[in-house]
Amino acid sequence: MSDVAPSPRSERLVRVVNFWETLTPATVAKLSTVYADDAFFRDPFNEVRGLTAIEHIFADMFHRLHEPRFTITETIEQGDSVFLIWNFDFRIKALAPTRQRRIHGTSHLQFAADGRVLYHRDYWDAAGELYEQFPVVGGLMKWLKSRAK
Repeated sequence: MSDVAPSPRSERLVRVVNFWETLTPATVAKLSTVYADDAFFRDPFNEVRGLTAIEHIFADMFHRLHEPRFTITETIEQGDSVFLIWNFDFRIKALAPTRQRRIHGTSHLQFAADGRVLYHRDYWDAAGELYEQFPVVGGLMKWLKSRAK
């Protein structure tokens, strides 16, 4: 264990972490306070550019999920790049709305000159952390994984 104190977070990083940890349907519309107008966003299901497209992804998330919540567990900042390590807790409305689920992932962000996010790429295991939890698809994913060894 190191005795080195963690580096203080920059103002722009604090703003991003606060935005994601307090995200609600109402705050999705305030994405422009944190993201540049032509920001790029990519995750295992989406690849879009622009605030309207990014807002649509997160508005849809609230439509499909019960109480989705991001918890940022660690941040790494160097120059204009940031890595966020996070947990995403949620319940799927259409499947098992009482079953709490969690995805562990990371996001790579790059800031524009004005301090807003210009690039956002999420990394997480869609097969292992999401698909394997579903009855039919999960069995197939586990079988495929066992055959690949």
